[in-house]
Amino acid sequence: MELKINTTDKIQIVTIEGDIDSSVASVVTDKIVPLATAKAKIIIDMTEVAYMSSAGLRTLLSIHRQATNNEAQLILVGISEDIKDTMSVTGFLNFFTISESLESAKGII
Repeated sequence: MELKINTTDKIQIVTIEGDIDSSVASVVTDKIVPLATAKAKIIIDMTEVAYMSSAGLRTLLSIHRQATNNEAQLILVGISEDIKDTMSVTGFLNFFTISESLESAKGII
């Protein structure tokens, strides 16, 4: 798993490549949760994430809670159909703003 963070036009863009499972979920949490400061704008590009375990879902929930607590905006981009289905079944999909592309996410945020 590789995680990159770039700032463009005051938007934190986090790009994740690889699976998010119990072996890397804490790293993802430790790197992204601190970005969710007051009024922050965060886009998480998950286009290259093919698999996410329950640990990955908990990570997304932690990031969502921190963003909500700090009135930050959070958009998930490029979620695979499998991950989207899992998030839908668990009710997690209702918590997040989802975008199909990075460009459309930038237009929303």
